[in-house]
Amino acid sequence: MSLTNEQLAALRVDYALASFEESNALPNPFDQFKTWFEEAIKAQVNEPNAMTLATVKPDGTPSARIVLLKGIEGNAFTFYTNQQSAKANQMHVKPNIALVFCWLELQRQVRIEGVVSKINDADAAAYFNSRPRKSQLGAWASPQSNILASRAELEARYAEAEKEFEDKPVTKPPHWGGYAVEPHYIEFWQGRQSRLHDRLAYTLEQGVWKISRLAP
Repeated sequence: MSLTNEQLAALRVDYALASFEESNALPNPFDQFKTWFEEAIKAQVNEPNAMTLATVKPDGTPSARIVLLKGIEGNAFTFYTNQQSAKANQMHVKPNIALVFCWLELQRQVRIEGVVSKINDADAAAYFNSRPRKSQLGAWASPQSNILASRAELEARYAEAEKEFEDKPVTKPPHWGGYAVEPHYIEFWQGRQSRLHDRLAYTLEQGVWKISRLAP
């Protein structure tokens, strides 16, 4: 059976789980994010720290993929990756990026826009040392975003890393590290009935977060 446009058009959900009013919004968007994030964990949302990372290619076209949030440090959201990957190269050239969290089980979305920068190597090493050993070896094995001749090539590189670090701790690769996103815009979206969704946007203006309601 082939999928039709009519079937796609008929896919819809009327959101009715909750509302998000200005009276319930915390003054600081990081506090509000942590509150929603904790509720996502309690609701057993599948991988609540999964977020879309959108970057800009050198030709100005967008590029997006899923990465995992690994910390909220001060006024920044942090994640880790290969710093020779396509996304890393794009961020180094154009540090203006966007993040999106989608928690369908709670009918919620959070959009973040800001500037990304590398975190210090000591903090990246501390996180790397907390990772499972197989993930550490994978960081050495994968030339992320480069073309591979086959799956066998990747598995051979992994076997080489296993041999290299046999009977000793796996050190952080010099090309692997973390990034911190300092936002200037954070939007909280709560699905509502009749598509009259709640959208509260926090905008940083001269060091102060201003809250505005946006039309859905």
